[in-house]
Amino acid sequence: MLYLLQFVMGVLLIFSFMGYMQFVRKALSIRWEFIPVFVFSSIACIVFLSGLAGQLYIGSLVLLFVGLLLYGGMVFLGMRRGASFRISFSLFQFSFLAGTFIFLLVLFQNQLTHYDNFSHWAIVLKQMLSTDTFPTPDSNLIDFKNYPLGTSSFIYYVCRFMGHSQSVMLLAQGLLIFSCFYAMFGIVSEKKRFLLYAFLGLGLSTLSFFNLTIRITNLLVDFLLPIYALAILTVIYQYRHDIKRACIIMLPLAGVLTVIKSTGIIFAAISLIFLVYTWLKHRQEFSWKTALAVIGTICGSLIPYFGWSWRMATVFQGVDNKFDVATSGIQSGKTAEQMHEILWLFLKSSTDITTRPVIGIVIFEIVAIAASIFAYVVLKKKWNLWKALIALDVVLLLYYAGILALYLFSMPLDEAIVLAGFERYASSIVVLFAGGLVLCAAIDLERSFHYRIGEVPDYQAFKTVETKGHYQKGIIGCMAIAATILLSEYNGIVSIAKTYDTTLPYKIHAVTGDRWYKDGQEDNNRYLFYASDRDQQVTNYYMQYVGKYFLYAPHVDGIVLFYEDNMDNLLSGYDYLVVVETDRNAKWLLKKHYGIDMQEGIYKITRSGEQIILTLT
Repeated sequence: MLYLLQFVMGVLLIFSFMGYMQFVRKALSIRWEFIPVFVFSSIACIVFLSGLAGQLYIGSLVLLFVGLLLYGGMVFLGMRRGASFRISFSLFQFSFLAGTFIFLLVLFQNQLTHYDNFSHWAIVLKQMLSTDTFPTPDSNLIDFKNYPLGTSSFIYYVCRFMGHSQSVMLLAQGLLIFSCFYAMFGIVSEKKRFLLYAFLGLGLSTLSFFNLTIRITNLLVDFLLPIYALAILTVIYQYRHDIKRACIIMLPLAGVLTVIKSTGIIFAAISLIFLVYTWLKHRQEFSWKTALAVIGTICGSLIPYFGWSWRMATVFQGVDNKFDVATSGIQSGKTAEQMHEILWLFLKSSTDITTRPVIGIVIFEIVAIAASIFAYVVLKKKWNLWKALIALDVVLLLYYAGILALYLFSMPLDEAIVLAGFERYASSIVVLFAGGLVLCAAIDLERSFHYRIGEVPDYQAFKTVETKGHYQKGIIGCMAIAATILLSEYNGIVSIAKTYDTTLPYKIHAVTGDRWYKDGQEDNNRYLFYASDRDQQVTNYYMQYVGKYFLYAPHVDGIVLFYEDNMDNLLSGYDYLVVVETDRNAKWLLKKHYGIDMQEGIYKITRSGEQIILTLT
């Protein structure tokens, strides 16, 4: 019965999305490529602001209902006009939708495994779904309460109606990811030039190379930051001669980007600077309306960011959070020697040619320079790719300086000294760097055709038969390479799904189940988990975070070895012993002292006088 209800609500949610998309299409007359990300981002912003106002569930319910009304109104008006129902797709749209459907279907078969899902992204979402509120200072399950909840708000909205499973969470985030990629194809003006779509497909598919560390089978947002920024840059360029429309479209995108993660404000700033630059470059005469639209977009997109900052300053006043910026290196708890060591390691890691981010930077630098020279010497075209390369190099350097400051002055010493998360931080900006070059190259390529679409009949759209042959071979080559890259990504995601039963989250879930409590009441029992320390899964606190998520309990500790002289004293401090993995030594000790045959499961710990009793529940 529950699955049937979730299916029905899922269908209603889809109809609600369709209602918003059709309304936006008619009201704003914008290109289809920008509609999904505009709708999803608008919903994320409204749900986020509803959460700040303490009305998370009511806001979501109203959004669903309004979307259904818009869809119903569209169907009603269509029936009154006698319009026939028909769906038509271009070759590109069909290809993109088919590929997206396949990847979302595979995502729906995956479960969460990455460490940071359980240390923050999934557990905060679970609490939001359990309580219908944002975390508060009393939320003992949430360690990093200052992480913004932009994408979490959208995932909450989808899961609120489609179900709480991890696969639905991944599906919801997948919608954001693929809507951003769909928006990037909006850079193409001449839609009949399929080579442009094939080239973009090739270039954008290479971005997955920089996301291999975490892929898209998790709720981490490091990949969302740059692709959201790229989607905004695409909108601004496509509507460079209609800045007011560009402002309307990018407002919710930039707004949600500022609260995807703390570093989201950096990517939003890049987008807003490009907006101002484009406006100043393409304005023919000064217009107060356009100026106010630009200023209003800048201010409006910062509302979620300042709303979250206000919440941190008021609701969480006096609460210490991760990455709180210190005013100096001394106050950050790092000595001069430690800061020098961090600086040296940072410089070494930033220039290590064997790392994925550095490989990406070098390859795209070389390709961009070579393409610019080829266009100038051979094609006799003046491409703007070299200008984009210089601008993106400046952004790259500034970003690296920013994350260096993060390690020196903000991040805790134990993480900063090993550059925790460096590859993810670096990969985010490299995705923006590479994606920006791909988009600019697509624009230059579009301008390089001998004839523009509409200048001559379609059958004369090529200068010679030879150039037409090059065009066709280019399409085949780009599609073949793109398909190979995407197939590799697909196989990787399928492989992760197939090996889930070998992961620690699977083993813990098999023992504890996935517990959801009414009104989000936390389980305040004290749990002691026992397992091996393979891959440091206990010493790095991975097992404990996973246990907290599935049990919805803040008091979870882990152990890898029993000491016979201290067993009674240890166990007496807990209410339950959770055995995730067994070994010969532990079996022998539990048999000797408590008379049980140790197996995976949950044992209730009770005391009878001086005797500890373990009972398998």
